[in-house]
Amino acid sequence: MSNQRRKGSDPDLKLISRSDPRRAMDLVVQRYRDRLTWHALCIVKDRQEAADAVQEVFIKAMRERRLWNPEFEIRAWLFRVTTNLCYNIVRDKNRRSGILAAMPEEQVPQGRPPAIRETVLRGQVRKGMLEALNALSPKHREIIMLRYYGGLSYREIAEELQIRLGTVMSRLSRAKTNLGRVLGPEHPLVVEAR
Repeated sequence: MSNQRRKGSDPDLKLISRSDPRRAMDLVVQRYRDRLTWHALCIVKDRQEAADAVQEVFIKAMRERRLWNPEFEIRAWLFRVTTNLCYNIVRDKNRRSGILAAMPEEQVPQGRPPAIRETVLRGQVRKGMLEALNALSPKHREIIMLRYYGGLSYREIAEELQIRLGTVMSRLSRAKTNLGRVLGPEHPLVVEAR
């Protein structure tokens, strides 16, 4: 873990919150914004949607009455809320793209925005990949997303998941093997991940 992450801890935030809750909340945002944004980006795969999701998480945090309670795990809560929110975003996007994909081609919206037709056609590939990822265990899905969608190094993944580097390597290997079983060994994404 980097020195910046070791400097503070959630108990120090709770102590600050007793005298200055606004400052404590600002420190929560500073401490977790980047990590939550990367986490969200791994799930939604869109920088703007990830940033919007994290902003919504911090709004929820400001309204969370238990946030400053001594036993409340701020970090765990933030990541859980971010994960749930991002999976809701992905699910909603899949529903919308499924509706568009089910339309006859001549009914798919044309013109502005010009990329919508291409997005619908690419949606099938994306939908297949999301279905394949959903067939994996949560641990394997998470490590695939951090490595190939988030672009994190093995060491960064180890820090993010708080596991050993060797565990990252073996878990990623098993995840790729399982993904190959779901997609087929000659699928371009499986070949690229080898």
